[in-house]
Amino acid sequence: MPLPDLNLLIALDVLLAEGSVTRAARRLRLSPSAMSRTLARLREATGDPLLVRAGRALVPTPRALALREKVAPLLGDILAVLGPEKQLDPRQLEQTFTLRASDGFVENFGPALLAHVGAQAPGVRLRFVQKIDRESVLLRDGSIDLETGVIGSLTGPEVCTRRLFGDRFVGVVRSGHPLARGEISAARYAAGQHVLVARRDQDTGPMDDALAALGLRRSIASIVGGFTAALALAAGSDLIATVPERHTGKLRAGMFSFALPLGMPELSVSLMWHPRMDADPAHRWLRGCVVDACADQLGGE
Repeated sequence: MPLPDLNLLIALDVLLAEGSVTRAARRLRLSPSAMSRTLARLREATGDPLLVRAGRALVPTPRALALREKVAPLLGDILAVLGPEKQLDPRQLEQTFTLRASDGFVENFGPALLAHVGAQAPGVRLRFVQKIDRESVLLRDGSIDLETGVIGSLTGPEVCTRRLFGDRFVGVVRSGHPLARGEISAARYAAGQHVLVARRDQDTGPMDDALAALGLRRSIASIVGGFTAALALAAGSDLIATVPERHTGKLRAGMFSFALPLGMPELSVSLMWHPRMDADPAHRWLRGCVVDACADQLGGE
């Protein structure tokens, strides 16, 4: 079955609105003869005369009157689909977005992000979910809208990314811990008891590789799944936590933090999303809010 010519919808809408072949031709910038041929095609397609002569004028048939109620909104929908997206008004948004991020990111950047979103789009709600792995499955299946973190080998190659900020690991101990006094060497750092933040069945981290390069090895007394838990254990014991500095600024309040005496590369924290959402106006607006919130928060340091 051949596909109908959708241009006929435009001609039908104008003919029914004008009730005149001549005026319809003028609106569509066609010759009267070309408009007459288009009317003939419409009659053939619909099986109805649509416009019939009554004296010197054309009047619509009952079928034409019924179509007139349908054609205009239908044509509007088609043009909306094929045309560019209308400019987004965040104030009109009524939507819940889901962000997957570490507790540290939510703790340090969540309030600023909520302030940005609330000021521009009071009808938008943010749902934060915990980051338990680095796989991109949830972005791919649409369970989450955005994710923050370090891009790794488990990040899908199709995922879109934007760098938010750089971060570095720091050591953290309770106030009054022996490491809070004197110079901290790699040997002193390695000699303490450590709490490791790791996912799944990992029992070492990048600090262990850096220590191994110096011929050192640390003792890991506990393994936890997040920075909040690691800092809670360090705050109440002599354990040493090693965590990203900017991710944990507020979580480390009242504790002693120190630069690692190791050659550790900077972390690059990025925003991630699936490419199918790249051009979506609401999603693009939310990504901008995340970028602005991080910039505002870090600018105040």
